[in-house]
Amino acid sequence: MPQPLSHSRGTVQEDAPKPKPRRPEIVFQPQTYRRFQEGTNLIINAIRPTLGPLPRTVAIEQTGFRHKPPELLDDGATIARRIIQIKNRSKDVGAMFVRHMLWSLYETAGDGTATAAILFQSLFNQGVRYVIDGDNPMRLRHHLETLTPLLLNNIQTQTTHLSGKNNLAALAETICYDPPLSKILGEIFDVIGDDGRLEIRSGSGTELERTYVEGVYWDGGLASRAMVDNLKTHQATLENAAILVTDLEIKEPYELVPVLDMALTCGIKHLVIVAKTITDRALGILLIKENREKLKTIVVKTPGYEISSQHDALEDMSIITGATPMLEAAGSTLATIKAGHFGTARRVWADYEFFGLVAGRSDSRALRSHVSALRKIFINISEPQERQRLQIRLEKLMNGTAILYIGDHTLVALEARRALAERTAKALRGVIRDGVVLGGGVALLNCRHLLHEILRQSQEKEERTACRLLLTALEAPIRTILRNAGYDPCELMPEINKHGQGFGFDAIRRQIVDMSAAGIFDSASVVKHSLYSAVHAAALALTVDVIIHRKAPPQSVATN
Repeated sequence: MPQPLSHSRGTVQEDAPKPKPRRPEIVFQPQTYRRFQEGTNLIINAIRPTLGPLPRTVAIEQTGFRHKPPELLDDGATIARRIIQIKNRSKDVGAMFVRHMLWSLYETAGDGTATAAILFQSLFNQGVRYVIDGDNPMRLRHHLETLTPLLLNNIQTQTTHLSGKNNLAALAETICYDPPLSKILGEIFDVIGDDGRLEIRSGSGTELERTYVEGVYWDGGLASRAMVDNLKTHQATLENAAILVTDLEIKEPYELVPVLDMALTCGIKHLVIVAKTITDRALGILLIKENREKLKTIVVKTPGYEISSQHDALEDMSIITGATPMLEAAGSTLATIKAGHFGTARRVWADYEFFGLVAGRSDSRALRSHVSALRKIFINISEPQERQRLQIRLEKLMNGTAILYIGDHTLVALEARRALAERTAKALRGVIRDGVVLGGGVALLNCRHLLHEILRQSQEKEERTACRLLLTALEAPIRTILRNAGYDPCELMPEINKHGQGFGFDAIRRQIVDMSAAGIFDSASVVKHSLYSAVHAAALALTVDVIIHRKAPPQSVATN
């Protein structure tokens, strides 16, 4: 008999079959390696074409809107991020393992994900064959992880430091392959250094533009539009201003009377009050004409939305201006204000979104000590969001900001270029801080002599296997670059090896060159992070012996 029909919004359609809930499942060898490997290869083969100065792009269908053009990407981390689920559950385990590794690397180093993916693929695919042939995966993992620090130390010995806008621009081009963007980023980082603040925003035109802002600024604009004194810029500006730093809520006018009296006693003419909130009633006393003639005052909001971010901003602001903060957690009230609570700055400006100050009266020794303490925390912390928060604090304390406006012809192209600029800027910070090595995969090739020496002396089977895996893997990135540029690696690799250390292939000029003389470099920190992530992830993956799939309810079943 025919199936019954259901009616929905005036249309007649057959009842769709309900998806069956996924059942728990345990997968053993040899299926474990086979399915895990298929999943890793699936996601890495989608990233492989993006490596090198002549990358091919990956088109990803966008969801949510009909007839929307595909997203065109050449960034390994973003491509991996867009792959949410593979239909086969066991393959999906391998794919998501690699996806997590690549995104973690991107958050740490900002680049190098394609290199890491290719290194991982070479190590894991080779390793599976050796383990199936009898090598012990735990011993193999041990030797891979033991050899990694030796390789990283060797890369460190190859590291040099770059300076000057032309050198930085050349390096930026090896990361983003966008000459105009590379040139402007080279100039910016030559000005602000590795700790200077850079904001990347969407522009209104098709060109790249940049501007430099003196001093430091925070989110949190004017508490009232009535305080604006420049209708063109929508800003309020005070010269030689005193600053009261608080996280207090000001509700009544009488709460401000001690502040105003103390300011007048100290001979202050211009005052900035940083407060969590202020009511219209309290603002009224500051906007009275007679009061503004005696003491011109502006109120700005305490920066940050979370307590921790507000505390960070107030601490940094106090260090820069020489203020003593009045904090709710310490039991402070405006009634107890003293002259020592005020800090100063040569100039303060504020608009509806931000406020900034120039030349605060900071204790230089206290500022250096504060910056040094933050840098030590930054070096020792690994959590990406915490590192980003500390990086922004250090940028602000360096007392200067560059703003880069990204333009392009379409919104899709603009967003892609902005993401590219952010990724390149992150890598350039690492370059200035940690130096560079020869690019194009040559720094990895230069580590092979170390592995050959260990291989000659080793007597243990798994250690010799680990050396062989790494020797092959270290060639994988340059071979991929050659293949993506349209060349046969088997023909060019013997020629590159014949030239000796330091030589590689310039895919743009299409010839073998001395990479240092040609100015082709990679970020040392990115190369080291890529190698470390790939080796440790592959070593761990080789020890996966069983895959367990959990039971999932019907609504979470993939529909693709």
